[in-house]
Amino acid sequence: MPTSTCSTARRFRLTVAYDGTGYAGWQVQPGRPTVQGVIEAVLSSIVKHPCKVHGSGRTDQGVHAMGQVAHVDLATRMTPIALMRALNTRLPPDIRIREARLASDRFHARRSAVAKEYRYVVWNGSLMPPHERLYALHVPGLLDAGSMARAAALFVGEHDFVAFMANPCREVESSVRTITRFTVKRSGNRVVLVVRGNGFLYRQVRSMVGMLLRIGHGAEPPELIADLLANRSPRTARVPSAPPQGLLLWRVWYGRAR
Repeated sequence: MPTSTCSTARRFRLTVAYDGTGYAGWQVQPGRPTVQGVIEAVLSSIVKHPCKVHGSGRTDQGVHAMGQVAHVDLATRMTPIALMRALNTRLPPDIRIREARLASDRFHARRSAVAKEYRYVVWNGSLMPPHERLYALHVPGLLDAGSMARAAALFVGEHDFVAFMANPCREVESSVRTITRFTVKRSGNRVVLVVRGNGFLYRQVRSMVGMLLRIGHGAEPPELIADLLANRSPRTARVPSAPPQGLLLWRVWYGRAR
């Protein structure tokens, strides 16, 4: 496919879906396969110049995405549709560009985001179907989804989530975030947790899910969530981190600068 270039770069907004099983997360890491690294390499081969892809946020090793959003500046005359087709032809089958469009120079995949939604899937049955093993957490013991839902509702609102933040090995300006929705619903053996907020701290979602699983097992009362949020104490071993494979970045919302 022709890849004629132009002297002026244009900003492209990409919506990316990926299976994170084979990657060390989204962000580029030396000597390790990452989603960002693969996309940058393929893009560079298409437009014939180095590319820097900026994502809406990082996802850990084994975490999946349906609606990761990224932006990249490219010196090319290709239309967004032609670029998307060229990418999907060359990308490995576990990464796909769901949408590509032009964006203004003011748009930034991370800084322009106003809300994100994550979903975490639990298979709560004695037998784990093989085709589910990479995309859901197997919990054989019966979970009390009602108690989990009552506890999840206590996360909603603006809180200091320091008790649910893992050390990101970098300075964090604030650990205050706003959760606008947190639901827990069972359908047969499948339990789906859906959380939406204005942003999330490092491993915050997995930490909240880990605590809700303890509550679902009856190891902790639902009221503990309110106590942990009110105390604003750093995370301890009492707050476990749920494994990555059940987590999916579902969608990212943006304001006017699109």
